[in-house]
Amino acid sequence: MKFLDQAKIYVRSGDGGDGVIAFRREKYIEFGGPDGGNGGRGGDIIFRAVPALNTLIDFRYTQHFRARKGGNGAGSDRTGAAAQDVVINVPVGTQIFDEDRETLIADLDSDGKEILLCRGGDGGHGNAHFKSSTNRSPRRADTGFPGEERWVWLRLKLIADVGLVGLPNAGKSTLLSVASRARPKIADYPFTTLHPQLGVVRLNNTEEFVIADIPGLIEGASEGAGLGDRFLGHVERCATLIHLIDGTESQIVKHWRLIRNELEAYDPGLASKPEVIVLNKCDALTPTQKTAKKRALAKASGADVMLLSGVTHEGLPELLRFLQDRVTASKKAQSA
Repeated sequence: MKFLDQAKIYVRSGDGGDGVIAFRREKYIEFGGPDGGNGGRGGDIIFRAVPALNTLIDFRYTQHFRARKGGNGAGSDRTGAAAQDVVINVPVGTQIFDEDRETLIADLDSDGKEILLCRGGDGGHGNAHFKSSTNRSPRRADTGFPGEERWVWLRLKLIADVGLVGLPNAGKSTLLSVASRARPKIADYPFTTLHPQLGVVRLNNTEEFVIADIPGLIEGASEGAGLGDRFLGHVERCATLIHLIDGTESQIVKHWRLIRNELEAYDPGLASKPEVIVLNKCDALTPTQKTAKKRALAKASGADVMLLSGVTHEGLPELLRFLQDRVTASKKAQSA
């Protein structure tokens, strides 16, 4: 299924049904009086988050959603039928923005969460509503009230426990493929990954977490360079970030600082998330090189550095266990 993380759509709730002018007409009842019924209510536009979806691709082909008008009233004081609501299913993690793309209307970040975005119009009154002691035969009926309409932007932010960040070709997709059953495209050139990927890491029958791989970042990503600016939002919800660094590069400290600067420029809150620094592709390094590069990164970052080889799986069990413990602790802290 093709991935799409933003879409612009038009929504319109239904108009209310019209009230009617009618009078009771029965044999032997000369002055039956007004009995025109009210119109029915128009349909609402409701957005609902469902776990079965993970892309907004459906909204590329269907961009207009309209609810039906309520039924018109009828004689014998019969109210028109209310129109059926239109429920639009979106992936969990979808945000709804106004047309300006900045005003957040709703954040559907949990399964089953709903928002009534456009309320259907109320039905108009029939002439029975206007009868009084001074107006025994009113000939007035109101039309239904109009529904609401608007253009909105949908933006999907993936729900994951752990996010992968790093320069292009750092080995993020390889790590995702060996840690989970996800099968992203892997090649030895930058920007192999063009859209985010999700994978479920299962350590045993009771422990698991979700990991997200986004396209590689480059310098200036926070200002729109490359692909990173658009996809950085997908790791905003992650509890922990894995900062993957290519150990075969000569300027690993410079690369680490580059990514940190881009995270800070995009959102200071993103840069403050817990970070696990991983020196990847260690199978191509000598023991002396591993020690030297690990020490240099640790000195620059002030944090521990883990060693990994996505090809030989060196350090993989230790990394996954460390991440699982962090995710478990984070969930316990949130529920406390």
